[in-house]
Amino acid sequence: MAKLTILEFPDPRLRTVAQPVEHVDDAMRVLIDDMFETMYAAPGIGLAATQVDVHKRLLVLDVSEDKQRPLVFVNPEILAREGSQVCEEGCLSIPGVFAEVKRAASIRVKALDRNGEPFEMDADGLLAVCIQHEIDHLDGKLFMDHLSPLKREMAKRKLAKLRRGAA
Repeated sequence: MAKLTILEFPDPRLRTVAQPVEHVDDAMRVLIDDMFETMYAAPGIGLAATQVDVHKRLLVLDVSEDKQRPLVFVNPEILAREGSQVCEEGCLSIPGVFAEVKRAASIRVKALDRNGEPFEMDADGLLAVCIQHEIDHLDGKLFMDHLSPLKREMAKRKLAKLRRGAA
């Protein structure tokens, strides 16, 4: 396994719309394993292939406390959304910046697993938020795109300040 480089805002590659995965093969499973290693090391709870400069519709996540329930979604598609919730979100591509984002409270999603087998599942709470957040990445969107112009500008300023402090 290998730790991958996570693209950071404002890298324009984060705005690339990911293409469908044609078939899940051994090379794709290596990428999946590398993405998990990268996500856990970051540390994070979700990672889209777009964030590691692979523009395929693939995401991995694990919202469990013990990091023992990894989930893989190849070509994910949200079939239904219900309700709404506001949750504070962060992003490995926008380190140190957090903001409240309104998303569906529960969703039904279909995808392929790491073996290319189709499945559907219902998700709510943090899992639903995470899936929606990562699918946004596959569509070339960032959580900051859900913010008002004022809050988006504040988030950009905070990121710039954090980067100046780190330099």
